[in-house]
Amino acid sequence: MKIKVINPNTTLAMTKGIEHAAKSAARSDTQIVAVSPKMGPASIESYYDEYLSIPGVIEEIKKGEEEGVDAFVIACWGDPGLHAAREVTDKPVIGIAESSVYLASMLAARFSVVTVLPRIKTMLEDLVDSYGMQKRVLNIRTTPMGVLDFERDPEAGIEMLRQEGKRAVEEDNAEAILLGCAGMAEFADSLEKELGVPVIDGVVAGVKFAEAIVDLGKKTSKLKTYKYPEKKEYVGALENFGRNQTTTK
Repeated sequence: MKIKVINPNTTLAMTKGIEHAAKSAARSDTQIVAVSPKMGPASIESYYDEYLSIPGVIEEIKKGEEEGVDAFVIACWGDPGLHAAREVTDKPVIGIAESSVYLASMLAARFSVVTVLPRIKTMLEDLVDSYGMQKRVLNIRTTPMGVLDFERDPEAGIEMLRQEGKRAVEEDNAEAILLGCAGMAEFADSLEKELGVPVIDGVVAGVKFAEAIVDLGKKTSKLKTYKYPEKKEYVGALENFGRNQTTTK
């Protein structure tokens, strides 16, 4: 099986870390292809960043259709473009936030998220609500560090996660911790040992869900909501998105 893991930002060093996490979780017979889009922000830490990353994600999904990909993982904890991506392919498309909260719900009654800058707290609260998990997620805990700060200074990064993870367990009564950024993958195992509760990295969760869904032979429903987009003209920078638009499969 071939799984394409898309880092929606354009920082290749982060994509390499995501690739390592994905390959460490995947079975030996699963091929992992990790990519960044050719266009988009260096990191995603706002609505502005998120929305501008989506055309690049969609482009990589369309390429994956030609590359013989069996499933896709969108490796950003905001799940940017997830629903639109499901419209342009019948292959499974997995968001790492969605897979994290669903996996956590099978392991713990209540859990907290530890993520990056405070400005994204509302974004992630809304995302959690959209997955019906508002009663299960106790808190979205933030740190002073941006996405790329975890790449530049991993020692400071794990210390921030350690502090907030400990507070989540002691103050929130969280029974599991979700790492709310794809760039935090390398810290999950050591934090789990220290905190004594499951610590879930979304990239790992996304890859395992993708493998399971492909093994089951399931594809994205094209009955209504995730039908292929209707053919229409797109202009300007989006011109290519309207060309050869697939409406049936």
